[in-house]
Amino acid sequence: MSNQTETLDALGLLCPLPVLKARKRLKSMPAGAVLKVLADDPAAVIDVPHFCMESGHRLLSQEESDGHQVYIIQKSV
Repeated sequence: MSNQTETLDALGLLCPLPVLKARKRLKSMPAGAVLKVLADDPAAVIDVPHFCMESGHRLLSQEESDGHQVYIIQKSV
């Protein structure tokens, strides 16, 4: 497992762009790497957890911070 962490700034992007950009970024990362996604799209609260469940990635945390959401996703092995 890798402890590589990257950040994806999806602030200002509307559905489905935060999830599409997260999917693209995760494809280029090694298994076990962690992606931090910043989003302010209200639909991301539903879309990001659903994307993780469907794709097999682990949603390590989901929280609100300074008016936006922060998702920590670990790429599936």
